[in-house]
Parts: sequence; C-alpha cells; structure tokens
Amino acid sequence: MIKRVLWQGLLAGTAGAVVMTLGEKAEQRLTGRPDSHVPARTLERVTGMPERPGKQSLPVNWAMHFGQAALLGVLRSTMAHAGLRGPWSSAKFTVVRLTNDQILENATGVGAPPQTWPRRELAVDLLHKAVYAFATGAVADALAARSGPGPGQRHAALRPGRRPDVGPLPREEAHGR
Repeated sequence: MIKRVLWQGLLAGTAGAVVMTLGEKAEQRLTGRPDSHVPARTLERVTGMPERPGKQSLPVNWAMHFGQAALLGVLRSTMAHAGLRGPWSSAKFTVVRLTNDQILENATGVGAPPQTWPRRELAVDLLHKAVYAFATGAVADALAARSGPGPGQRHAALRPGRRPDVGPLPREEAHGR
C-alpha cells in the first residue's frame, strides 16, 4: 500500500501543480502580475545553493514549485487512502499547502508572514493554493477510490458520525488491502 500511496500522491501533486500553474499564468495575463521568484530563492536557501540576486533561474523556480507540490501530494494521497476524501478534505489540505509554504519561506527569511502582505496579493495566493489543493485532491481521491473505501469510510458506514456505541473497526479490517 505504501508504494501505491507514494506514486499516486506524486502523480496527484504534480497534476495539482499543473492546474495551479495554468491558473496562475491565466491570472497573470489578466492582472499583469509578474512571476514570483520566491520558490527559487527559498530552494536556494534551503539547500545552501549560491544565491542569485535579481531574476532567479527558471529551472530552480520550477524545481521548487513542482517538487514541493509533488511531495505534498503524497500527504493528500495518504489522506485519501485513509478515507479522508472530497471537498472537506481538500479544504483541509489547502491549509496544509499554505502552511508548508509559509514555514519554508519564513524560516529562510525569503518570505514574510501573510498578515503583513497586501490584501490583493494574499487573496491571489490563497486562490492559487486552493486550486492546487482541490485539483490534487480530485486526482488523489479518484486514484484511492480504485482501492475501495478507506478505513474511515468503512467505520462511518457502520453508523455515521462519532458514536459512543460504535467501536473501532477490527484491526485486520482497518489497514489497507
């Protein structure tokens, strides 16, 4: 099951990054907003690569943009295989994506806390990260569904909601097939 979660997550995260990037490019054409070089600067700092003042390397920018998205897709795949699927789970995953960005950008000194950003810039970032999270979730959920319901979904099928009279699934039924 681990191999399945891993490859499906990498695929889902990459698909989410493609959808997010297409949306970003469309938004940039409409608004005139320039490309962000924060991903490249963050990767340079995280890895200790030499920093380049001014315009950043496009391959370094894309490596961080797509690499981070693909790796986080593994978490969304894990969620889907556990039975955390659908829009609620994708909304939760949006927060994970935003948090991941902020930890890396702020810890390296490349970014600033979102509450200090101009509101329009913050809204654009939230929109694009939500697009990524929901696209990644749609792919992860569809791939996980091929294995049937996850343990959480099987538990909920016993009696929906958290009920004191419904115990956990038997151990042998809880883990993926």
